[in-house]
Amino acid sequence: MRLAAAMADVVRVGAVQFEHRDGDKAYNLGQVRRFANAAADAGARVVVCPEMCLVGYWHLRRRTRQELWDLAEPSDGPLVAALRDLAGELGIGVGAGFLERAGEQLFNSYAVCLPDGVVHVHRKLHAFEHEAISSGSGYTVFDTPWARMAILICYDNNLVENVRACALAGATVLLAPHQTGGTHSRSPHGMKPIPLSVWENRHSDPRAVEDAFRGANGREWLMRWLPARAHDNGLFVVFANGVGRDDDEVRTGNAMVIDPYGRVVAETWAAGDELVLADLDLGLVPLSTGRRWLAARRPELYGPLVERLGTERDPRTARFSPDPVDW
Repeated sequence: MRLAAAMADVVRVGAVQFEHRDGDKAYNLGQVRRFANAAADAGARVVVCPEMCLVGYWHLRRRTRQELWDLAEPSDGPLVAALRDLAGELGIGVGAGFLERAGEQLFNSYAVCLPDGVVHVHRKLHAFEHEAISSGSGYTVFDTPWARMAILICYDNNLVENVRACALAGATVLLAPHQTGGTHSRSPHGMKPIPLSVWENRHSDPRAVEDAFRGANGREWLMRWLPARAHDNGLFVVFANGVGRDDDEVRTGNAMVIDPYGRVVAETWAAGDELVLADLDLGLVPLSTGRRWLAARRPELYGPLVERLGTERDPRTARFSPDPVDW
């Protein structure tokens, strides 16, 4: 067993991108295990794998409820148990996404397993993948031997209130697993799909896939908002993502780590599976601009933030409706 270090000012983390196989739990778990071992060998204390990476993602929207039910597992099922055992074996935190079955409900969930056997499971707050998948109802903020961390899954990070709530709960490191890039946004200047041929021809035309991943449907879109989540709240963001074919779309990878000033401290351009390592200098947090802004808050002014306006929509409608939002 590799023993994790005690609480320190600098913590090494790993952010992973990999191309999952739809419904192939054994293969996907093997990928998580491979990257977790590589991260541990490199001295990382936590490794973050993508959203839903253990079962596949975009294919879920095509499945029947029964098919989803058969693919799902409880949070104490074999998949999470394997992650827990892996974390204990390596002495690091291991995070990966799965489809959770709880009671009569299904959730897009993410498990972070710590080396002492503790498991933290976050349920996506704004699930839109399938009408049978429910949204979660609470934040997931927890202590580790290295830092106070939080989990927000993909679309959860797009809503600024969610990241602020995690920061106010004391999180200094946000684990942000995604399956994004190359999606079809209803917004005229949002992301658009990347042709599958660009991915399939990546070896013969590497320039085309790199341009796509760095461009408006990949990294450029992330840079419009992701660094602001880190900067405005004075926390680190560990961004893990799918890469390559995801059903009929192409995910753009761009695994990266962003510091509390919104600076990208490590990232990858790889058009393939990759591990990104970064050292988080937690000493940057207390004097960061975002933390100063948190200290300047005037909560008595913010009542309108929690009032319903009548324009709210469920996550699926908000994500897919072609109708403009009238205020």
